[in-house]
Amino acid sequence: MPDRPLNATAASLLGFLHDGPMTGWDLVEYAQQRIGAFWSLTQSQVYRELTAMAAAGLVRAGERGRRDRKPYEITDAGRAAFAEWVAKPPAEETIRFPLLLTMLFGRHLPADRLAAYLAEHRVAHAARLAEYEQIAAALPPEADEADPYSVATLRFGLAYERAVLDWFDALPKPLRPAH
Repeated sequence: MPDRPLNATAASLLGFLHDGPMTGWDLVEYAQQRIGAFWSLTQSQVYRELTAMAAAGLVRAGERGRRDRKPYEITDAGRAAFAEWVAKPPAEETIRFPLLLTMLFGRHLPADRLAAYLAEHRVAHAARLAEYEQIAAALPPEADEADPYSVATLRFGLAYERAVLDWFDALPKPLRPAH
């Protein structure tokens, strides 16, 4: 077991390694695809966590491969640490929405700059919703039974993006971005 409790980033990496060995680079790419829309993860965090988890015996580094990349695989200790982490109740979520922070202090910005930020973010959320809708439309009919966890996560993404777009559309008239 690790000396310190697993943080969510390390735990997510262990979760991904259940699917098979991956290099740090592979984990960064995989994490961006799977959790990038709702969990921030940097390349430096991935490598830092892999180094710490290897030292704690939670992962084992393989032989360097092409481009000098080293694959990591989860160990039995890593599986046990992950099982302990995933069995704990999740922490309370914290909203970290940088646009809301800017909005709160929007009176200190020129109106056109705030309008540009709002318009840019609305476009990004609309694009993400379109992407999620495309993924949802491509799901096979048996997806709910085959992988209910990924489907539930996707449905949250759909609901979240719709809620954010509704928020943009309900902004007070002087703040409402054109779309």
